Amino acid sequence: MKSVYITGTGLFTPEQSISNAELVAAFNTWAENWNQQQAAAIEAGEVAAQALSSVEFIEKASGIKSRYVMDKQGVLDPERMKPYLPERPDDQPCIQAEMAVKAAEQALQQAGLEGGQIDLVILACSNPQRAYPAVAIEVQQLLGAAGFAYDMNVACSSATFGIQAACNAIQSGQAQRVLMVNPEICSAHLNFCDRDSHFIFGDACTAVILEAEEVATPTQGAFEVFASKLMTRFSNNIRNNAGFLNRCDEAGLGQRDKLFVQEGRKVFKEVCPLVAEMISEQLAANHLSAENLDRLWLHQANLNMNQLIARRVLGRDASAEEAPVILDRYANTSSAGSIIAFHLHRDDLKAGATGVICSFGAGYSAGCLLVRKLA
Repeated sequence: MKSVYITGTGLFTPEQSISNAELVAAFNTWAENWNQQQAAAIEAGEVAAQALSSVEFIEKASGIKSRYVMDKQGVLDPERMKPYLPERPDDQPCIQAEMAVKAAEQALQQAGLEGGQIDLVILACSNPQRAYPAVAIEVQQLLGAAGFAYDMNVACSSATFGIQAACNAIQSGQAQRVLMVNPEICSAHLNFCDRDSHFIFGDACTAVILEAEEVATPTQGAFEVFASKLMTRFSNNIRNNAGFLNRCDEAGLGQRDKLFVQEGRKVFKEVCPLVAEMISEQLAANHLSAENLDRLWLHQANLNMNQLIARRVLGRDASAEEAPVILDRYANTSSAGSIIAFHLHRDDLKAGATGVICSFGAGYSAGCLLVRKLA
């Protein structure tokens, strides 16, 4: 089997950040206004009053302290409660392509490559901004890449599934150098009027360069992807019903299920053991044990979930170095989360160090990649 190396990664972080305190102030103003407008119905027992949010509630529930967003003003406007991202003319780069190019340029520089040397672009994210043409093809054109490109969506596991797709393309001879990008504008599909989830998501874009061994010139931060495992299991516990069929039944337009909805407690209870078992099985299949793991780059959705998964895999609590956390300042960036953690927390590892990049989310879907540092 042909070896595949990760030779570069990149990260685009939006300039604007929202603290929990800012988010709570906007939400509570909206909730108080709504309660006042619905006072008669609330008093009659026809609707429930909106409960207020708090910084303490958010941090206890998630471990999130702030998040980066593409538009802060719209999110914090109690009369709007969503980002304002103007539509662009078709002759201008779309916003996700622009994010992807910025992250890709970092990854290319780190790998010592130019855009023209890429022969496959995979854009993997929870919510591509349009159906067609594929945003990946636009990124391909903007970078001057060769070969072919396509979009794919496996929700929060899109990046690990995208890396596996890249490995498959390289090992089958369809490509030699692959760019995999994850432009996530999660703020656009988040209901900022939902107390239980208004704090969860942030925006970011990551990029990963993967190369066949025979063409790669590994840099100091290069890793070999030496094993992978993917899993899906259908569940309605994380769902978003937005789509082109919505216009065919006007009754559903504007309903909350056209944005992110989840049964958080069920997700926690069902996904944590599933993912921990998946990682342990993948280690065993490759004749490794938890003691052989130097790092866990886990999906950055919820601090409590990550801590529990790491504890089940390692048999003890993981240190901050063993299972780095970036969701405190980035929040949940869907598919980008585990790659952000990998991008920011791998340079200290020595040659031969072994780690797992793991994602999990809607579907349910989960991806587990075993990687080893080359030098």
